[in-house]
Amino acid sequence: MQEVREHGFGHFRASFIRKEVADPIIICNDNHRFMVAEQLRIMGVLWDAIVLEPVGRNTAPAIAVAALKILEKNREAVLLVLPADHFIENISVFQEAVEAGRYYASMSALITFGIVPTAPETGYGYIKRGGPVRLKGENSPGEGPGNAAMIESFVEKPDLQTAKQYLESGQYFWNSGMFMFRADKVLEELERFSPDIVSACRKAVSLGKTDLDFFRLDKGAFEECPSDSIDYAVMEKTDSGVVIPLDAGWNDLGSWEALWNVGKKDENSNVLSGDVITHDVADSYIRSGSRLVAAVGLSRHVVVETPDAVLVSHRDRVQDVKSIVSKLKSGNRREAISHKIDYRPWGSCETLIFSERFYVNHLLIRPGQKISLQRHEHRAEHWVIIDGTALVTRGEETFTLTRDQSVFIPAGVAHRLENRGDTPLDVIEVQTGNDITAADIARMDDAYGRE
Repeated sequence: MQEVREHGFGHFRASFIRKEVADPIIICNDNHRFMVAEQLRIMGVLWDAIVLEPVGRNTAPAIAVAALKILEKNREAVLLVLPADHFIENISVFQEAVEAGRYYASMSALITFGIVPTAPETGYGYIKRGGPVRLKGENSPGEGPGNAAMIESFVEKPDLQTAKQYLESGQYFWNSGMFMFRADKVLEELERFSPDIVSACRKAVSLGKTDLDFFRLDKGAFEECPSDSIDYAVMEKTDSGVVIPLDAGWNDLGSWEALWNVGKKDENSNVLSGDVITHDVADSYIRSGSRLVAAVGLSRHVVVETPDAVLVSHRDRVQDVKSIVSKLKSGNRREAISHKIDYRPWGSCETLIFSERFYVNHLLIRPGQKISLQRHEHRAEHWVIIDGTALVTRGEETFTLTRDQSVFIPAGVAHRLENRGDTPLDVIEVQTGNDITAADIARMDDAYGRE
């Protein structure tokens, strides 16, 4: 079903047909694939593709891959490129800007959305507004939607004095990193300015393989791809660049400070999330993920509790968390490389307790899913069914367990858990032994193609 909506933009008045938006293409790395799929499932979002990058190569190759994938199905597709970590308060204003973007994209423009600055921010790059929109091979569209303009230039992050001058001029916008263009047009411009990127991406897509719900780019081909942003690779060089101002309460959620800025504050200007109790606390961001957090006498602090760790920092020092991450990595701490909740193709595994000799895990197996048929030489397992119905394979036996029943799996015995019900299977798993690592997993059969 199509919905016709009429919009007014100054002297311009036109009707836009809101066509049904296609399912999104998500691009992420291999380690996040099941987390991404699970979040989409929880939100009820169907996807066109989840593309897995074997290595990071910045935004230009990612956009090239997305364009190649969508052009397999729709030669006239328009791509709306959105980072995953942005906050937009006024959705209707954003939607109007996107509809304006589609207007210019239909004339083969390459659109970026420039955030109307509210402060002399030194942490963002800027875009300078040029003259009226006039595209190569096109007549000027006149006074089109969205108060758009040609892009005069991109500028790097300025010092404070320069940022103040930008703000006062009214001719500069923050670079949002959000783009919109026809897929064939952006590929054409990439071919023109960065042909090596397009060549490597074509090869990575053509040699790529479908794996469950994911599409894996060919590792060797993608590793050969130059790493570059779409700003440097195309937008700073093209003569078809158009900027559409966006004043929709945007924030780049790249820090805990940003989350404090956009969060709902109490009478003491605190942003509190989860099970939190405070006394004499002001201007702070406190988040509890798994247990009670009590804070006393804090001002301008960030406190974040997760099942993995607890972060406590002054708001002015949160960027220094990078130093903590470096220390975790140098000390080979597991917190730096894995989460307590590990998403799997069949559901999730949360580590509740771990030590050198035993692990206690919480397994959630989705309806119709099953773990691999496997065995361990150096550890035994004990499964307790909390909720749901489990089909258990233990050696040559196959039997059913329900709530409050359990089974012991000795070391060396092949085993599998399967959920044939229509509700999640909730299991507590206790592992004991001398080697409780992935190295002691011998898969004999796997429904998801894992080795």
